[in-house]
Amino acid sequence: MTDWTAEFSFPFTGPLEDGRTVTHDVHVAGSGPPILIMQELPGIGPETLALAARLNAAGFTVYLPHLFGTFGKKTMVRNLVRLLCIRREFNVYARGRQSPVANWLRALVADISDREGGARVGAIGMCLTGSFALPLMAEDAVAGGVASQPSLPLRHASPPHMSPDEITATRAAMDAKGPGLAMRYAGDKICRPEHVSTLAEAFGPGLETEAYPGNGHALLTAHFNGDAYQRMEDYFRTRFGLT
Repeated sequence: MTDWTAEFSFPFTGPLEDGRTVTHDVHVAGSGPPILIMQELPGIGPETLALAARLNAAGFTVYLPHLFGTFGKKTMVRNLVRLLCIRREFNVYARGRQSPVANWLRALVADISDREGGARVGAIGMCLTGSFALPLMAEDAVAGGVASQPSLPLRHASPPHMSPDEITATRAAMDAKGPGLAMRYAGDKICRPEHVSTLAEAFGPGLETEAYPGNGHALLTAHFNGDAYQRMEDYFRTRFGLT
């Protein structure tokens, strides 16, 4: 399952942390409860499109913002250069605070909810964007968040890539909505054990964690793990009241 074509796309303009605005295209397809997929660093390649197709087939609407790179291709070296070019949006070394793009994502989930008639949104973050999925749960518009191989901050895993105030607000949201979910491969050298243990310490019983056997990295895309995908799908079915 690799082919995925958006039914429609729209440019979304939202604020960064400093008040400046940025615009990215958001691609949409499917029907059912809405899920936001936040791309990982190699780009939106065939494996990410396959994930979108799987979620569509499972009965979800997918919103896929294109943050950087060539849509449909993975080009790691070029995307590292591009990431440096959009560093005003991402701070991959930040500890105790999120990257500026987090503000844009908060605005986006509110917009998606409006487009979906007030429905709550599911959020999936992967690698570079993994840690963004959980604090989004503090937003009224978000039903639940899955952090797949969350790998920020780079170099150090503690404190996490979010502020103490964001942690407090997210814990309160988890108490009200149900837990978030963080997943990784047990032998992953990029998303290290401490990346998830730091999140588990921050959120306590508000975060469920899973570690799958293997040395891969991208659980839901390049190193696809069927058990992890099913765990994620079941999680959202529960959050959306479909089970």
